[in-house]
Amino acid sequence: MTDASPAPDDGLTTRLRRLRPALIVNTGDGKGKSTAAFGTALRAWHQGWSIGVFQFVKSPDWRSGEREAFEVLDRLHTETGVGGPVSWQAVGAGRTATRKGSDREAQAQAANTAWAEVQRRLAGQQHDFYVLDEFTYPLVYGWLDLDEVLATLAGRPGTQHVVITGRRAPQPLLDLATTVTAMTKLKHPFDTNQLGQAGIEW
Repeated sequence: MTDASPAPDDGLTTRLRRLRPALIVNTGDGKGKSTAAFGTALRAWHQGWSIGVFQFVKSPDWRSGEREAFEVLDRLHTETGVGGPVSWQAVGAGRTATRKGSDREAQAQAANTAWAEVQRRLAGQQHDFYVLDEFTYPLVYGWLDLDEVLATLAGRPGTQHVVITGRRAPQPLLDLATTVTAMTKLKHPFDTNQLGQAGIEW
């Protein structure tokens, strides 16, 4: 970890800089993009922030470990006031959405419906922290208008933090982001036909 750069001469106090909305992009071919996003979401929950999760590829039938855990945390918040509320929306059709021959038209419509809801919530400052999981794929496939997405993210009011995951994030999105991490794959069991493992992949 390198030393922090000197504070910029922009007239802002340290406190005001800490209130700047973050736009974080986890991209690249390596494993861990969503894992890192949900790890950050745990920190947001601990701060008592309202969390909105939108999964653009995973199916609502897919019961991942992170979804189960955050639903428990949402109930804990409701019952005790600890942490923050969590809203979870899985709108995809599973991994078939990224394969040739799948129903791309239906997937595009689902992505547009989900994005319209994200826009509505951003405009109303409904959440403090958003996870847009595998959101790069609707952008790469052209299901969503990239310029409109960028304008919405750049113009979001208040201090709403957004984390976006997925491979091949478009360069204009990377340019807009405040933090970009590229997960580089050096080795993965899938390369030798190892199947996904409970507790590791889900």
